[in-house]
Amino acid sequence: MDPEEFRRLGHAVVDWIAEYRARVADLPVRADVEPGWVREQLTPALLSPGLPEEPQPLSGLLDEIDRVVVPASMHWQHPGFFGYFPANVSLHSLLGDLLSGGLGAQGMLWSTSPAATEVEQVLLDGLADALGLPPSFTFAGGGGGSIQDSASSAALVALLAALHRSAPDWQERGVDGTERVYVTAETHSSLAKAVRVVGLGSRALRIVEPSPGSLAMSPAALAAALRADVDAGLRPVLVCPTIGTTGTGAIDPVRGVARAAAAHGAWVHVDAAWAGVAALCPEHRDLLDGVELVDSFCTDAHKWLLTAFDASMLWVQDATALPAALSITPEYLRNAASESGAVVDYRDWQVPLGRRFRALKLWAVVHGHGLSGLRAHIRSHVALAAELAGWVRDDPGFTLTVPPSLALVCLRVVTGAGPDADDRATRAVLEGVNAAGSEFLTHTVVDGHYSIRVAIGSVATEFPHVRALWERLQADAARYRQNSSVDGVDRAPPRSTHS
Repeated sequence: MDPEEFRRLGHAVVDWIAEYRARVADLPVRADVEPGWVREQLTPALLSPGLPEEPQPLSGLLDEIDRVVVPASMHWQHPGFFGYFPANVSLHSLLGDLLSGGLGAQGMLWSTSPAATEVEQVLLDGLADALGLPPSFTFAGGGGGSIQDSASSAALVALLAALHRSAPDWQERGVDGTERVYVTAETHSSLAKAVRVVGLGSRALRIVEPSPGSLAMSPAALAAALRADVDAGLRPVLVCPTIGTTGTGAIDPVRGVARAAAAHGAWVHVDAAWAGVAALCPEHRDLLDGVELVDSFCTDAHKWLLTAFDASMLWVQDATALPAALSITPEYLRNAASESGAVVDYRDWQVPLGRRFRALKLWAVVHGHGLSGLRAHIRSHVALAAELAGWVRDDPGFTLTVPPSLALVCLRVVTGAGPDADDRATRAVLEGVNAAGSEFLTHTVVDGHYSIRVAIGSVATEFPHVRALWERLQADAARYRQNSSVDGVDRAPPRSTHS
């Protein structure tokens, strides 16, 4: 393919994307296909009698995407997507991703792409300042930031740095079984996976009790757990407070947690994957209270900051911490710039060797929206969540499971027949909404009871979409109550016919 052919075909691909985004609201949010359907559809085209020997026209590929891929996709950019946490992919971000792919840089070392390295450094320093992180998290202040593929990877490299600081000879002898990592029951599963990956085993994971009447980590309970482990000859390695847990949006008290951890030298890693970007807004800056006391801080640009996956931002207060734990330098990677000590080699800040020029798509987002646009984006979703929470409070047929957290609202159906009946009704209503196809919801469990999560954050979500969801919840709950009251038996509502 020469540049002119690429220009022609590129127009066709951009047109397809633009058309898809223009009509995504008219599609069912969730794929309605059975397991194996995609394979059955593609096998005759791809594998019979074999993969194509000769080049095929792009139009055929786009036709197959329309025929097979679109119907079998969860449409995360749909305005009715309220499940999990958002995966914002603004069109500015897609343009940045195209530029990154066009350059095709492999930014493992400064010397392999000075631009990829230094653009990332400038962006992460600027965003640290915009979020209100202390200057010590910037390269000028002795720390620095990097763009990881996910918050899971950020947690893993933070744990590796924590292990190195806890026992500098661990690289040679490995772990010894005395290491302990402290989380809550609400902490993201990536921490448990990181503990497995580094070979600590699940016994190394300590679940810290929450403060009374809260789902947030109790600093007093943490201090007691740390002291008990130290007295037993165990070694506290890392504590992970969360700002905005996945289930309920709980916010751990970072300041109190960091002070308890400091008494035993444990690394403190803040997982603010979803909620951390809200600190761009001054009114939400209190989310970061105490962050100056922690070792590392992570928040995702690919959840709520309009940037295509993958782009998770990780900052550390000590720029030497990750390279000290992760750097391995075979002869073929040696070069004058690295040997000079004057550059950052990002391959030493992550597990893989290779890395893409992720900073370009983040730069495209900041350039295209400006900080004011990013703040407006976040504020609009927080305001919509407040509206929804108000409607829930005013309706005796529903209740908030926990107080709303930024753009996350957790709610339950109230039947008047007790918690178990409420659980069945809540589950049935969620399933009814998802079956209708115009919205998609996920759930969590709070104090042993089923709860609907409404995570507002899609690029296209506006007031009418949230209002439509609320009206559907009300209608399906009313239908459920009516059906279950006929003979006193709870049963799911019939499949919704809402458009």
